[in-house]
Amino acid sequence: MTNREFPKLIIGNIHQDRRGILVFNNEFDLSPIKRMYIIKHPDDSVIRAWQGHLKEHKYFMCIKGKFVIVWKDISNYPNINDKDLTDYKILRKDDQLVLSIPPGFANGMKALENNSELLVFSNFTLNESGTDNFRFDKDLWFDWDKF
Repeated sequence: MTNREFPKLIIGNIHQDRRGILVFNNEFDLSPIKRMYIIKHPDDSVIRAWQGHLKEHKYFMCIKGKFVIVWKDISNYPNINDKDLTDYKILRKDDQLVLSIPPGFANGMKALENNSELLVFSNFTLNESGTDNFRFDKDLWFDWDKF
């Protein structure tokens, strides 16, 4: 039996008092993070899919607007079972959620509101990620038209 990880939500919170608002996620361990970047979708027609990693771990947090984030198990690459379920989560700016997508999964995303922004964290440098990058056609595995 392996200790394989599966996608999960890391839940944050908000504290508000007379001094203002504090948005936090104390359960999100940043120690393995090597880089971060922001994905901006100017409109809700853009589909960014599929990009997979067998070793890299990605974390997603919506910082503006709303996104649907989708994932697919590719751990048996190149023998991916197209019949395995594809799962998704909708992330909103006000949710304070971080979606953890561990190695062995491909991910895709679509903004559900114009000008949405997604903060992404990775445990790999850009060079390391380049050697662990698997791309697939956006029309595989998920019906993007339902959003």
